[in-house]
Amino acid sequence: MYDVLLAIDDDEDQALAQAKTVADLPGTGEIRATLFHDFVDNPSGASVTQIAAVRHAADLLEEAGIEVAYQEASGEPAEEILETARELDVDCISIAGRKRTPAGKVLFGSVTQAVILGANRPVLVARAEE
Repeated sequence: MYDVLLAIDDDEDQALAQAKTVADLPGTGEIRATLFHDFVDNPSGASVTQIAAVRHAADLLEEAGIEVAYQEASGEPAEEILETARELDVDCISIAGRKRTPAGKVLFGSVTQAVILGANRPVLVARAEE
């Protein structure tokens, strides 16, 4: 079994791009996808399965015959993604890339960049078409 952690935020287009990219990997029947959402701020106590982007990604993956599991955390996104990947011992991390200017990367940081630089396993970056 090839385990992939899909780190999904609230962007449905990005989540679907990630799910499609994972569904297009060879050996679809041998892939297990864990859909992960980090709640930076979750005063209402929402669950990962309540996030529309996560539900849509799950639907696409299940239609492709991929086993789906769910995981959630609260904290700094890049740290939580990397920690969850270590805890679950996944084979690959899938994240959504965004088009940013160099100044935007400096001012706002980049979860994608932090995950790529901090991961000790392959990172698959998917981006929704514009």
